[in-house]
Amino acid sequence: MKEIRLQIPALADYIDIVRVCLFGIASKLSFSYEDIEDMKVAVSEACNNAVLHGSRTSQHHNIDICFESREHSLTIKISNKGHSFKHEDALENASPLPATDISELPVGGLGIYLMQALMDEVTVETTDNITQVTLVKFLTA
Repeated sequence: MKEIRLQIPALADYIDIVRVCLFGIASKLSFSYEDIEDMKVAVSEACNNAVLHGSRTSQHHNIDICFESREHSLTIKISNKGHSFKHEDALENASPLPATDISELPVGGLGIYLMQALMDEVTVETTDNITQVTLVKFLTA
């Protein structure tokens, strides 16, 4: 297993750096263009959640990203400090949207659904004010 770590300020302006790093790593592992684009969207959603829901008690709030490459997969872990949230409820409610008018859609809450739809495995763990989202994509033959 090879591991690459990245730490960015918890500001939306820095999420592009994570996407560029992901592109480089996934390209070296021979992921398809479509899989890379899917992973970029999922990672962006996880980082956006960390920016929006992370700790506001410190001006030095960071997001930690760990890319773990294995023979047939890439695991991406996004961690941030902040108040815990009921991720079980979000995962349980992550389902396709009912046919409805766009004006009736709720604001937010689609991130978990998008991550699940685009990645092969998604887990969320919250312990002692640290939330970690783990995304796994398997390399297809």
